[in-house]
Amino acid sequence: MATNNNISFSVDKKDVVLVKPFKPTPSEVLSLSTIDNDRGLEIICHSVFVYQANDDFCSGDSPDEVKPKLSKLKDPACIIEEALSKVLVYYYPLAGKLKRQTDGKLRITCNADGVPFLVATANCQLSSLNYLDGIDVETAKQFTFDFPSESDDGYHPLVLQVTKFLCGGFTIALSLSHSVCDGFGASQFFRALAEFASGKSEPSVKPVWEREILVAKPIKEIPQFIVDKDTLATSPYLPTTDIVHECFNLTAESIKRLKANVMKESKDEFLKESLTSLEVLAAYVWRARFRALKLNSDGNTAFCMAVGIRRTLNPPLPEGYYGNAFSSANTAITGRDLNEGSLTKAVKQIKESKRLAFNNDYIWKLMSINEKLIELNMKFEGSTGATMVITDWRQLGLLEEVDFGWKGSVNMIPLPWNMFGYVDLVLVLPPCKLDQSMKGGARVLVSLPRAAITKFREEMDALNHGDEGAGA
Repeated sequence: MATNNNISFSVDKKDVVLVKPFKPTPSEVLSLSTIDNDRGLEIICHSVFVYQANDDFCSGDSPDEVKPKLSKLKDPACIIEEALSKVLVYYYPLAGKLKRQTDGKLRITCNADGVPFLVATANCQLSSLNYLDGIDVETAKQFTFDFPSESDDGYHPLVLQVTKFLCGGFTIALSLSHSVCDGFGASQFFRALAEFASGKSEPSVKPVWEREILVAKPIKEIPQFIVDKDTLATSPYLPTTDIVHECFNLTAESIKRLKANVMKESKDEFLKESLTSLEVLAAYVWRARFRALKLNSDGNTAFCMAVGIRRTLNPPLPEGYYGNAFSSANTAITGRDLNEGSLTKAVKQIKESKRLAFNNDYIWKLMSINEKLIELNMKFEGSTGATMVITDWRQLGLLEEVDFGWKGSVNMIPLPWNMFGYVDLVLVLPPCKLDQSMKGGARVLVSLPRAAITKFREEMDALNHGDEGAGA
């Protein structure tokens, strides 16, 4: 039994089945790219997509009452299970097993073992849970599952759960190895799954493996990183296991106002001509985290933004490539400059780091460093909270474009309970489509110590309300 906003409900889960490819697929062992092999990416990322009931299959009395006979004809779980078996013919590595070998490299054994697939039923309506908008992570875990599949030949890189609700709506939980796909690759797979569910006979974009394209030679010696770890600021709230995951809504007007304030203060034409909302928002959240965590001002604070490189690489990656293809825009600033100085300085540093991150030589140097780290069996451990890693999911098209026959999803939520370092990670998400007041806005998902969340909320409220000092 779970509870959300005083709504008690239970989720009945059926037995897990293994969905295999619809047709025979190649039996082979595939290697992965240098970026894929990053030990920090070897996690399963859980995302839940929310779909309303299809009105065509509801009675005239209430959209929350589904006609029994027709609902059987259009059971989302059956349709998605069948579509999964068809899409796996094209994405057959996802039906195999992933394992890190003795040489430190990941490989997928393509054996058509199948994808663990679970169907569940919740005894409540999606509307009673506000279509999962603002739901807490612990409650949302009911709609996804970890499959304990580690064996001699590895573990499943993909797991799916479909949860059906009394209203006729449903959720799809996509649990996918970040070592195999980045956000863009996951979106490409999810769209292909939806295409088969809606009756198409093949995906509009054919998947391309070709991970050897992004394999670098290890650098001879690991260089000094952008900031010495010993100089990083520390928080009195860390380390702790009492972490709160919370999503903050930021309206389009508040982001527009923040951008205007930064542009007004900046006398640098470089900023004025090409400033993006993400750069401004990232700088503001960077500062808000610093204040919320009470990091010491004489320490350094580091910033990292994931930027896609599919089209900026020379030559560009082939269309359909679904592996990890991103670079890191890295910069650092002293706590005092970030907290007390102009926000414009942080914005400018972020923009300059992004420009460098798109440089071909820089991309390959980062990969060479990563290849050396793999060779040395090294992995960066969780930081003191002084590092912020931000990634933007708004351009993946996961809400607008993925239609399983129930129109596009109305909400999507990542569940970061086992994602990179928790506290370091910030996700920028599209708003729930059912909240018209958030049109053009963004949601910011953070994981912070409970002791820091109130101050962070104050910073977000100040931005939304246009308080003095919230801008540049």
